[in-house]
Amino acid sequence: MNGVDIDRSGDGPAARERRDRAAGVVSAALADRDAIAFVHAGADRDPGIRYALPTPTSGPTAIAYDGVENEWLVRSAANDASGHPAERLASALADRGLEGTVLTPPRVPHDAALYLEGAGFDLASTDALERARATKTDGERARIAAAQRAASAGIRRAASLLADATVVDGRLVIADGDGTGSEPLTPARLRTAIDEAIVGSGAFPAGNTAVDPGSDAGTDAPLQPGEPIVLEAAPRDPAGYYGGLVRTLVVDSDGGRERRVHVAVTQSFRSARSMLTAGTESVTAVAADLEAEVRSFGFAEGDAIETDVSGVGLEPRERPLAGGSDVGPGTVVRLDVAGQVDANVRVRIADVLAVHEAGERPDWLAAPSQSLEPTALLD
Repeated sequence: MNGVDIDRSGDGPAARERRDRAAGVVSAALADRDAIAFVHAGADRDPGIRYALPTPTSGPTAIAYDGVENEWLVRSAANDASGHPAERLASALADRGLEGTVLTPPRVPHDAALYLEGAGFDLASTDALERARATKTDGERARIAAAQRAASAGIRRAASLLADATVVDGRLVIADGDGTGSEPLTPARLRTAIDEAIVGSGAFPAGNTAVDPGSDAGTDAPLQPGEPIVLEAAPRDPAGYYGGLVRTLVVDSDGGRERRVHVAVTQSFRSARSMLTAGTESVTAVAADLEAEVRSFGFAEGDAIETDVSGVGLEPRERPLAGGSDVGPGTVVRLDVAGQVDANVRVRIADVLAVHEAGERPDWLAAPSQSLEPTALLD
C-alpha cells in the first residue's frame, strides 16, 4: 500500500504480545487527543523502534500506527534506500487520506517532524510509547531474566576467582595460566573474567562491567584482602534487553564497619520487597524506604547513603524513573543501594525485581547471594 510495509510478521508470540500492548496504549492516546496516527523515527536500535516492531529492521527507520485502520506501518532504509524513511512514511499517511494531528514522542528527530509538517499534519507530543514500555509483558520479563542470568554468571565467575585467591605480601594472587606460579589478581582481570562468563552465557557485556576496589590505585594494581570490592554488570541479551546486578565481596574480612553497612543494605532490599507486596508505590517512596531502612541501623544524616530505583528493559535505565512514576504490577525495577564504609570504600548491592499484583510477593530475577563472602555466591 503506497510502498509502505504493513507490519504483520513477527519473531514469536512474545514479540506480538509486546507490539499489541504498544498498539493498545497508543490507540488510547490517539482517542484521548483526537489524533489520527502515531509516528516515531530513529535508528534501528532506538528502544522505541525496537519495542513497537516484532521484526528488527536495519538502518534509519520510521514507524506509524494508523489509528483509523488500526495497523502499524514501517519504512526503513533496508527496504528502500530512496529518500528518508520518515519522508516516505509521511507521504504514505497523506496518500491514505489522513488529515489532522499526528502524535510523536517528545524527542522525535527534527527532520522527521519537518517531513510530517510538510505533508500537512499537525504535531503534538505524547509519552504513550514510554508508558507502554514501563509495564513489561511476560516475554519481556523472560528476556530481562535471561540477561540477569548472564550477569549472575559473570559475578559468580569473579567470586570464584576471589574465593580461590591467596594472600601474598598483602595482595591477592591467583594461579597463572599454566598453574606453575601465581599472578596478581587485579580489577582488570576480574572485569575480563566477568565479561567472558557473560559472553559464555549468550549475552553481551555492552561495556557496562565495572570493578571498583575502593581505591585510586588503578585497574592494574593488585587487589588487597579485607577491602570491599564492588562488582557491577549490566549485560544485554540478544533481543536487546538488559539486566543489572551489583555485588560487594571481601576476601578475608575482619568484620567491622563494612559488616554493619552490609547488614543494613541487605535489609533494605527485604523492606522494599515487602512494601511492593502491599501495593503500588512511587519511585520516590521506594527510594525513601530503602534509605530509611539503612539509616534505621544507626547511620546518621551525614553518612552517605545512595539509592536508585529505575526500570530496566531495552535500556539499562528506563521508566519508571521519575519520582512520581508508579512501581506497580507488571513493572520490572532495578534497586541499587550503596552505604559508605569510609571516604573511599562503600558496600553496594543492586538486584532486579519483577512486581506482581498487590498481595503477591515480587520476584528477584536470577539473584545470587548478597553475602560479602565470595564462597557464598558459589553455592
